[in-house]
Amino acid sequence: MSNAPWLPPCTADDWDDGRRRRRLRDTRTGHHWVRFGRLRRALARTAVAALPLVALFTQYWAWDVAPVRERLALTQPQIHPIHDAASREDRDTAVVDLVGLGNLDATETAAALPALSELGQVWAVEYDNSGLDTAVVSRLIHERAAWSGIENVVLAGHSMGGIIALEVAQHLYQDTDLEVTGVILDCTPLDLHAVRADARSAGEDLLRWIGWLPGARESRSMRMLVEVVARMDRFVLPSERWYRRIDTEELRDVAVEVLNDKIFSTDAASNGLIESQFRAIVASGAIDNLRALADERDDKIRPAVVFLRPRNALSDNVVDVEYSHRILIDQSGGVDGTLLVSKLDRTGHANPIQAPAEYNTAITNRVVPFVDGRPGDVESEDEQSRDEEFSDVDRPGVRPIVDLDRIAPG
Repeated sequence: MSNAPWLPPCTADDWDDGRRRRRLRDTRTGHHWVRFGRLRRALARTAVAALPLVALFTQYWAWDVAPVRERLALTQPQIHPIHDAASREDRDTAVVDLVGLGNLDATETAAALPALSELGQVWAVEYDNSGLDTAVVSRLIHERAAWSGIENVVLAGHSMGGIIALEVAQHLYQDTDLEVTGVILDCTPLDLHAVRADARSAGEDLLRWIGWLPGARESRSMRMLVEVVARMDRFVLPSERWYRRIDTEELRDVAVEVLNDKIFSTDAASNGLIESQFRAIVASGAIDNLRALADERDDKIRPAVVFLRPRNALSDNVVDVEYSHRILIDQSGGVDGTLLVSKLDRTGHANPIQAPAEYNTAITNRVVPFVDGRPGDVESEDEQSRDEEFSDVDRPGVRPIVDLDRIAPG
């Protein structure tokens, strides 16, 4: 039997809300705090409420960010040999290939361009996945060239890789004894205005995410979210109603694709590298690089500048190639210019892997003769106009502008 005293049941008349409030106030946490009591209690409640968030953030950092950060800290840029020089006489020249935004390794791209071997040995640059430093890339090329007996270098850059190629070319042209004989730009945006609005917005969104979210440079979960959202046009179905319908099967396929190609792949560019690449476009000094390469320097020949672009500018949905084309004419064209513009049929944005025949034909018939200083061998449909285009070729260190607008590859 219970020893508790018997109490009569409470009635409605016994209810006293004021007494209840006083009791709660007298028994709550920190009720005895007099000095700054309200502030101290508010801080205590906030700390308790934040505990689950702190625990979640700790797990996010320990399992998502820290392992990737440790792995990326061990990465460094590398050079991979791809093709030997097609001719023994060209073994003292190296063609260095660099890829663009969102890509890590130029090996696959360089392998699709065997025609570059007509200029010399073909090397591919693999970027440092923790970031991008053109001075480091330049030093790596210079050291590899000295070790390999290379005297001449041609830089080839696809899309944003062209901006890197121009910076590296200036380093090598001004600070080393290497002869930079040419820079090949494939659909390169020479400043941020050359990037079409959709692609520019996606890059700016990435910078905002990385700027305010701790660990976003290394986070695999953030990368997963961003990559899936970037492909939402594949699984978000159009609807006349205020809400959108989701194709769940397509969403699953997109998730699997992102996991395989971006998250679990060791060949994928990291968030930090993509950020560095996009910042290179934002802070592009391409015009200054072009001016530096156009200046006479000791007994060095001025590097040839080649711009590869689709004949139809709208075929490039990432870069406004007409805009870059005009900049190149202003900076590297003219009677004493060093510019060759080659318009390719059936190509899009910097896609030599998808259109190898068009690229290799253009390289063989136009780029190689121009960079090698044999403009008379450049393919042309009009012999007379070709002679006029190269009328100043005998002047040392000068390669005139040529716009092969009417010439289709092959």
